[in-house]
Amino acid sequence: MYQAIQIVHSYWAYLVLLIVTLATINALAGFFGKREYAPKDFRVSLFALIVSHIQLLIGLAIFFLSPLVVWFSGTYKVGEIMKDATLRLYNVEHPTVMILTIVFITIGYSKHKKKLTSTPKFKILAIFYTIAWILMLSRIPWAQWF
Repeated sequence: MYQAIQIVHSYWAYLVLLIVTLATINALAGFFGKREYAPKDFRVSLFALIVSHIQLLIGLAIFFLSPLVVWFSGTYKVGEIMKDATLRLYNVEHPTVMILTIVFITIGYSKHKKKLTSTPKFKILAIFYTIAWILMLSRIPWAQWF
């Protein structure tokens, strides 16, 4: 069961990376291009929100099933986890940064809906989605992907 969930998490991550990248570029292009906010822009940002939240749910399942996550095993002390780069990545860095990524996407999406004109909408999306995109890129376990 763990392997199936991990495969889904890995392949869904490509979709998340693609959609969040597109939503970030769309927000930046809309802001700097002084475009009018259109239904297409709403759908792109909403889709980024949806796929990232689905990835979070899959990731939470993996967090509790993965043999690399040893918080709950009792075999490692916190100091040992923090000294080992691989264990630290999977137990602390990746989960924490990806949750922060989802938080920034969610805040950006929620705040942009309250703005009434195009420029502030794009500005909020551009700021929050760019931060989320950078965070996401910083803690993807690239060695596992390639």
